[in-house]
Amino acid sequence: MILDTTAIIDLLRGDNEVVNKIKGLERKNIPLVITSISVFEIWQGTKDIIDKEKMERIYSLLESLGGLSFDMPAAEEAGSIHSHLKKEGKIIDPEDSMIAGIAKIHHETILTRNIKHFQRIFGLKLESY
Repeated sequence: MILDTTAIIDLLRGDNEVVNKIKGLERKNIPLVITSISVFEIWQGTKDIIDKEKMERIYSLLESLGGLSFDMPAAEEAGSIHSHLKKEGKIIDPEDSMIAGIAKIHHETILTRNIKHFQRIFGLKLESY
């Protein structure tokens, strides 16, 4: 299961809904991973953080999860997704297309609070909390 950036942020904030969802996934032995795109988005949002404890929590969480990279097959899939949605007038952030491309290539489900954008992508498996 891929944790989308929203799930990672909510987890870092201690949101009970995502914490409970993840505990349930762990009980079922479902591996949790992140994408290189979400790592980029997380670090992009940390430039103003001066709280060392908060930064340690971020490092610890990111290092505890497996990772999937944005490689050539994922880039091809993401480009196709983004182009298709653009033609339909259903534009989403490029980063969401990239995460979806990674998920589709690896046949993974995305755990996200951002269902609105991701549900526009045909054949993408989603879960929310």
